[in-house]
Amino acid sequence: MSTREPPPGRPSVDPDVDLSVPAQRAETAGAGRWRVLAVIAAGGALGATARYAASLAWPVAEGAFPWTVFGVNVTGCALIGVLMVLLAERDGAAHPLVRPFLGVGVLGGFTTFSTYAADVSKLLVRQEVATAMAYATATAVAALCAVWAGAVSTRTLLDGRRRAS
Repeated sequence: MSTREPPPGRPSVDPDVDLSVPAQRAETAGAGRWRVLAVIAAGGALGATARYAASLAWPVAEGAFPWTVFGVNVTGCALIGVLMVLLAERDGAAHPLVRPFLGVGVLGGFTTFSTYAADVSKLLVRQEVATAMAYATATAVAALCAVWAGAVSTRTLLDGRRRAS
């Protein structure tokens, strides 16, 4: 998260919502919750379909390193970094359903902790402990680096455009 101040006239936006705090659950209260759930479900279907398409396009042989899931998770995390900068730090005027649709839905459905965990488990069952630990560690490190790189790249690009205009 950037320590930058929001643009003048725009309120500070917290990209992390803590649903245990009543004031932060406003978008999921009352009838509005069904709109939020609907856009999350629609986005999740799109993201999961894209992930499945990636697994069909780049199948991994049985017993091989799960490169497709690794690549999907790292790519999804980079896109989350881009999205959070665009929505939380720069735009402020986005429709309130954009973040649930794209962030929770599409990118949440695209990235896959369950398949990552299942892949680690399969490697351990096959007693490929070194590969399992490398995969587990590399995914976590690469995913965090991808979020950071996506956010930094987006900030840099937007700052460059602002200076050019």
